[in-house]
Amino acid sequence: MSVTAASGFVASGTAAGIKPDGRLDLSLVATEDGRPVPAAAVFTQNQMTAAPVVTTRNHLLRTTGHAAAVVLNSGNANAANGRRGVDDAKRMCAATAAELGCEAHEVLVCSTGLIGIPLPIDAIEAGVPALAAARAAGEDAGLAAADAILTTDTVRKLSVADGPGFVVGGMAKGAAMLAPNMATMLAVLTTDAEATPALLKSALTAALPSSFNSLSVDGCTSTNDTVILMASGRAGPVEPADLIAAVTAVCEDLAAQMAGDAEGATKVVRVVVEGAVDDHEAERGARKVAESQLVKCSWYGKDPYWGRVASELGSAGISFDPDKLRISYGDHVVADGGINADHDADALSAYMDQRHIEVTAQLGLGTGRATVLTNDLTHAYVDENMGTS
Repeated sequence: MSVTAASGFVASGTAAGIKPDGRLDLSLVATEDGRPVPAAAVFTQNQMTAAPVVTTRNHLLRTTGHAAAVVLNSGNANAANGRRGVDDAKRMCAATAAELGCEAHEVLVCSTGLIGIPLPIDAIEAGVPALAAARAAGEDAGLAAADAILTTDTVRKLSVADGPGFVVGGMAKGAAMLAPNMATMLAVLTTDAEATPALLKSALTAALPSSFNSLSVDGCTSTNDTVILMASGRAGPVEPADLIAAVTAVCEDLAAQMAGDAEGATKVVRVVVEGAVDDHEAERGARKVAESQLVKCSWYGKDPYWGRVASELGSAGISFDPDKLRISYGDHVVADGGINADHDADALSAYMDQRHIEVTAQLGLGTGRATVLTNDLTHAYVDENMGTS
């Protein structure tokens, strides 16, 4: 179970005909009784903001952080569609509200898919009644909702974390155009903890640095990134620290699943930079390595070529001393003092065969540390993205 794991929520998914192949493409997460509950969201930092992001942000402002439902579609991003895009996003909310018995501004909206193509709003409006009728609290309903938001994803992304007396569940999509802030992705989280909108926003803000904001698949930031958290309050009051920990656990798990499902990826790579002068510089260095096409190609070739890693760190615009640099793949030190280090080539080769690997750069300058989750760059990624996708 995911978004239906927390009591007080229902979900559903249906095929409205947005995608040409008949796959599920319309998703709903709603309160069981259609009444608004505390909610919070974080959004893309891309200034080319999609209409659903604008609409959802405005609705949360109008309700002072409350929502009764989130309606999502895949197959069309409803981005770069001008005034029509905003009107269509509002129509999605209005159609959903009419079925749930709430106000249109109490519905949040998300879209993912192709940019610059008008949303097939008539098909969506026609599909909403079936979507609402199918809503349920069971596991199958949660799975259908998760399936309906996928685009180039190959698997659904689900996660649940238990806190002391409460639950946090989540679903997400994302396989490409993944880069902070956040990554190109959508995520909806629910909890039965009792929480204010301010606490929910604090929980999301605390969770982002180690989850979605530490993820980079291809260095591209989407127009539609949205993470939404809703709280039914059914489980009663909780300790803020416990809620933050559970939300963080779900976000970190979903981010890891996105990295593992990155388009064409054969490896999930954790890039760690330690010993920087501060955490900010460590993050800059880790991101420079994680987004390097040359380094990512090396990983695809199972080649622990540390020279490319060193070069990226040296050009990252951070404090750097080659004589103090130490680079490791897993437990295998490949460079020390900025020069090649003797290592067991056979053991290192076996390590590079693994799907999950870690490269660590120790700068020897301070206590700054950061981690970025990424992947290799393959022919399959190019094949997937050389056309409109």
